[in-house]
Amino acid sequence: MGLSQLWAAWRNDYVVKATADERTGESGGCVFCALSDLDPAAENGVLVRSTSTFAVLNAYPYGSGHSLILPRRHVASLSDLTAQERAELFELLYEVTTALDGAYHPDGLNVGANLGRAAGAGIPAHLHLHALPRWSGDTNFMTAIAETRVIPESLEVAWGKITSALTNPAGKDPLH
Repeated sequence: MGLSQLWAAWRNDYVVKATADERTGESGGCVFCALSDLDPAAENGVLVRSTSTFAVLNAYPYGSGHSLILPRRHVASLSDLTAQERAELFELLYEVTTALDGAYHPDGLNVGANLGRAAGAGIPAHLHLHALPRWSGDTNFMTAIAETRVIPESLEVAWGKITSALTNPAGKDPLH
């Protein structure tokens, strides 16, 4: 079977503007830096915070529970992290993925990073890792055809599930 292509020419204007804004420094303040000092709350999506890292719900999730794990310091690449930041970042990634397993009981998890605009980073100037629960058959035609994602729960509900699992590492969900 050959590779199919779905053309999204409308994205070119966004890519050109975003790249130009980034190169000239006109993209405004960093949303992640604004969140990095906030206490965890459903209203701001911050899940947990440590000395040098924090986790937050993705405001534009690909699916339920889509979380971001970040250094609190504004850095763009892994090589910019201190040894403490690296250790805390990957420890927090472990804690969040464990909580996602406990909260959602997914069939799998996507974990990754888009480093740089060309690699798909929406906010390339502030390093962030993605953790996303996945289920067999969780993709459908809506994203490709209708340019719409169907998320079956609110961010507030996701926040409650994940923070509950973060405080209960065994992930004992009374409903399962």
